[in-house]
Amino acid sequence: MVGLGTMGSGIAEVLVRAGREVVGIDVSPDAAARAVETLTAATARAVARGKLTEDERRAALGRFRTSLDLADAAGADLVIEVVPEDYALKHDVFTALDSIVAPTAILATGTNALSVTRLAADSAHPERVLGLHFFNPAPAMKLVEVVSSVLTAPAAVAAVTELARDLGKEPVAVGDRPGFVADGLLFGYLNQAAAMYESRYASREDIDAAMRLGCGLPMGPLALLDLIGVDTARTVLEAMYAASHDRLHAPAPILGQLAAAGLTGRKAGRGFYTYAAPGSSETVPDAETPGGSANATALPGTAGTAGAADTAGAATAGRPVRSVGVVGSGTMASGIAEVFARAGLPVVLAARTQAKAEAARARVAKSLARSVDKGRLTAGQRDAALELIAPAGSLEALADVDLAVEAVAEDLTVKRELFAALDKVCRPGAVLATTTSSLPVIACARATSRPQDVVGMHFFNPAPAMKLVEVVRTVLTSDDAHATVRRVCAAVRKHPVDCGDRAGFIVNALLFPYLNNAVKMVQEHYASPDDIDTAMKLGGGYPMGPFELLDVVGLDVSLAIEEVLHREFRDPGLAPAPLLEHLVAAGCLGRKTGRGFREYARA
Repeated sequence: MVGLGTMGSGIAEVLVRAGREVVGIDVSPDAAARAVETLTAATARAVARGKLTEDERRAALGRFRTSLDLADAAGADLVIEVVPEDYALKHDVFTALDSIVAPTAILATGTNALSVTRLAADSAHPERVLGLHFFNPAPAMKLVEVVSSVLTAPAAVAAVTELARDLGKEPVAVGDRPGFVADGLLFGYLNQAAAMYESRYASREDIDAAMRLGCGLPMGPLALLDLIGVDTARTVLEAMYAASHDRLHAPAPILGQLAAAGLTGRKAGRGFYTYAAPGSSETVPDAETPGGSANATALPGTAGTAGAADTAGAATAGRPVRSVGVVGSGTMASGIAEVFARAGLPVVLAARTQAKAEAARARVAKSLARSVDKGRLTAGQRDAALELIAPAGSLEALADVDLAVEAVAEDLTVKRELFAALDKVCRPGAVLATTTSSLPVIACARATSRPQDVVGMHFFNPAPAMKLVEVVRTVLTSDDAHATVRRVCAAVRKHPVDCGDRAGFIVNALLFPYLNNAVKMVQEHYASPDDIDTAMKLGGGYPMGPFELLDVVGLDVSLAIEEVLHREFRDPGLAPAPLLEHLVAAGCLGRKTGRGFREYARA
């Protein structure tokens, strides 16, 4: 192991625990000492958790030694380099190793941004040079990307692939391009999140909460940037942009500002968030924390958006909501009706006909029954919730509700006609909400005589299970209408995040370019859907791979959202991948048609 930072120490632990002899080499005596301390502590924890015996621990520690001299790599069968992401430094390591190790030894770089091909070409034996990209923390993360250049010998690839499997990892074979699969998709998404924050579209807390709660991600993008290191992220993005010239990869200026100021994330004690100490994972209040210290210093180029929203909410209590109307008869409408009823609010569930409204209520009854079967509700709670839902075949039944929520087809003409009708039916002062995920809320508002009372209230499917609601405020939405919706979200145990009225809001604006880029990888024959899904689940901690998710969402729905994003932002990088367009044209829409990126058994 050449380089004994966090990644080098982690890979060394994986190797010695799998029975390999490891020489850890670093120019810094302190780094070498820390590596020994890290391995000692990690193996002690493994013993305490019952994952190692004390004898196994002693044997593992005995297989690791450190050195300050690269010449001590002479007897190695494999050398893994994980020095800082600097080409000149890596070049010096590889050219020096040419005269140290045997011609049969394999040389692997741990880079995730620099060219493996360029490093190989500068080596005396380019056929033995490849990339071996572990993910942090190496002992826990299952993915290893095995990166071949056009010069790499198949035997070298086969050898490290077999090693990765023997280490209990899942190897994915990829070609040489910046970011490879996992980081190639991940860093574009992180960059867009940084740009969204920099534009003050949403607060850092709301961006992170939206992606955790709306997509099931283990960590929000800005917190993840702090963990990775803002400077590291910028380096990776610079390499990606140099290769792709895609504006989505051009590092957001805020990344450069933070890096130049030394605010590189957790390791510095401050980045997008402020931490208790350098290296700590504990965040502490600062100027941008809602209700935080007014005396803390703001991040470069930003203002306290979260604090401003918090103040506005505190100043306006909102309107009382004693009853709710839900318009629609589909899955989302019935799910939203269930959410309100389970929170004790009377609900009028209105559809185009009484039969459709009754069918939607029956769908709620089935959902509540499943919750009883799973022990999440009692039979009494189920009956009480169902009793609160009154089906209606006419909008006239919404005359007295305090909040009307539409969940009809994602068609602007249909929604505008509905809002014009609600304007006539609903009492003055009632808040009118749309659940649109991609259409302009202001267009719905302008169909009424009271645009100040119209708000976006974007639930996520399935509404009873998903905690997130994006609260979308137009330029005409009043403070008290906005506050009313936030208060109702809290009352029904949902987490509201504030965002402005632009295509995609927070979640879809970050999620769908990532999905589109995954499709482009397949279209370009860089990687297969299976390998990409594996990479994102094991390397990024995603609950579903992008192609699994696309097939669940529906390729037609995904294409429609991507087209809206492209029209709104006019960025060439957001243009839908032709492969996605072709699949939709062929009627391959995902699980609902039995075929999308994969084939499914038809019911």
